[in-house]
Amino acid sequence: MKVIPVIMCGGSGTRLWPESKKNLPKQFIDFGGWTLFQKTIERIKNPIFDYPIISTNILYEKLIHKFLKKFKVKDYRIILEPVKKNTAPAILSSALLKEIPFDQPMIFFPADHLIDNNNQLIKSINSNKKHLNKENIFIFGIKPNIASSEYGYFYTKRSKKTNKVIKFIEKPSINVAKKIISRGAYWNSGILLARKESIIKNFKIYQPNIFNICNESLSMRKKNNNVYFLKKDKFKKIKSISFDYAILEKSKNVNGIKIKLSWSDLGSWREISKVFKKNKLKYFKKSNTFFRPWGKYINLYSGKGFLVKELTVNPLSSISLQKHQHRAEHWTIINGKPKITINNKKFFKSLNESVNIPKGSIHRIENIFKEPVKIIEIQTGSILKETDIVRYKDIYGRVN
Repeated sequence: MKVIPVIMCGGSGTRLWPESKKNLPKQFIDFGGWTLFQKTIERIKNPIFDYPIISTNILYEKLIHKFLKKFKVKDYRIILEPVKKNTAPAILSSALLKEIPFDQPMIFFPADHLIDNNNQLIKSINSNKKHLNKENIFIFGIKPNIASSEYGYFYTKRSKKTNKVIKFIEKPSINVAKKIISRGAYWNSGILLARKESIIKNFKIYQPNIFNICNESLSMRKKNNNVYFLKKDKFKKIKSISFDYAILEKSKNVNGIKIKLSWSDLGSWREISKVFKKNKLKYFKKSNTFFRPWGKYINLYSGKGFLVKELTVNPLSSISLQKHQHRAEHWTIINGKPKITINNKKFFKSLNESVNIPKGSIHRIENIFKEPVKIIEIQTGSILKETDIVRYKDIYGRVN
């Protein structure tokens, strides 16, 4: 039996756009000829998969249809949520579709993940789906390559032919992350593999109220050309809760699929900076290189509401002490050790560390060492031009 992929793409992108509701969610952002939703669609174009189910918010219906048409996905189902209620109701409503057999294997993909080695992922699905039963759930764990406070983790213990999850850790501090990684913890990817009957059974046991309301919302739904509109007056009564909290941390039958992949959920501008750093040559244009007294910057990519640059600050040089009235900036250090000022604070940052500069903050980069400082800068805001600079101090005499 093939595996039905469920693509969950109802998120609004508030971690990237905390000050605005007008920007696209990250799964639909054009990052230079590709989107995360597109990458997810490409991931399921494999003989192991059956038709996809797309679980999303009603606000994104037109966007979803646009992408499905563009990438020639003709057989699909769409479930439209009237309000956002997190991942637990999204997963359950997908599993409750009557046309899906009870013993149907299903895999749940968040639409905002970037995975480089799809073949390895397919291999892991194939080797583990034979262990599915009417009670268990498998969660994909990614072997960490760095200690990160942006991801959840879990521990496993070998049990017969599977790795039983014995503990979940929700987004620990960097120091705690280092300790648990040394003890064998894996990142919680949020990618789930389970039979339909297992999803339903676990909800009946651990979240009966969510099950009942979600079931009513789906049974009273309106269907139009394989698009399911969930009943709003019922669905809005459901508790907003993640599948992790609702089911995984309560169930006694969760197994981990441990895998080594190049993986990220691109949940922060720092993670997005890493993508542009890795693919810098792809975006580089000589005409987009601009020289300044302190060094140079290269415009790598201009997207909707954001601009990606690489800054090079020469040894013993400094940008002006300045602020921006219309944009925030997100810096990730890719070379050197800059001295950074943000309002009244001064501090140093090292390789791969990041810092956010809120709109209106007075800030500066100084390079007091002999090695060049290089920074991936992502600007976000309504005006992303060099004219949006108010200078307070400048060693090159450029004060406004």
